[in-house]
Amino acid sequence: MSRGLGRASLALGAALASTVLCATVTAAAPTGVGAVAGRGSVKGTVGESACPVVYFDLGETLVHTADDGSITYLPGAAPYLRALREHRIRIGLITNVPPSWGTTDAERAARLRKEVDAVWKDSAPFAWEDFGDRIFTPRTEAERKPAPVLWQRARAESGRCRLVFQAETAEEVEVAASLGYVPYQVGQPHRPEFLPVGLVQLLGHRPH
Repeated sequence: MSRGLGRASLALGAALASTVLCATVTAAAPTGVGAVAGRGSVKGTVGESACPVVYFDLGETLVHTADDGSITYLPGAAPYLRALREHRIRIGLITNVPPSWGTTDAERAARLRKEVDAVWKDSAPFAWEDFGDRIFTPRTEAERKPAPVLWQRARAESGRCRLVFQAETAEEVEVAASLGYVPYQVGQPHRPEFLPVGLVQLLGHRPH
């Protein structure tokens, strides 16, 4: 375990010890509460730079590709994204796609959406609108994860917000942790499917 991941895991472990408290906070907090890191104030809308920002990998973190090529949400992913939306917690994607899919993140994100939607088989559509312009993809092969560039670019666009990264691979969460993200590896036994929403809210209040 790297030093960065070790430090982040200690902080996260202490916070996870308060899971019951977190659940209480989630239930009690009114829709739209978001903590702004570094300011002792609470913002009521996403447009006012609500913090924190939760970034995800896409494949096998939020969605699953079946043997026939169809794509659906992974269990728990759709309600989790809905809960983040209800609490106005901003989300984003940090995901590898072919650099040839476009010359900008927006172009590559549009191609990603087209590719996913073409084989989407879930009863609910994928929540593309929730991610806004926070979809970061490699401009060159050298920028593909686990190279740190995509996480660095996402951080540069997120101001002083506390950043979370959730993915299924230990290598990616370790790189994210080394760059100051709060890491969470999904799909692990005896742990919640995703970082609990109440805990995400509390992390927004913790000092960097």
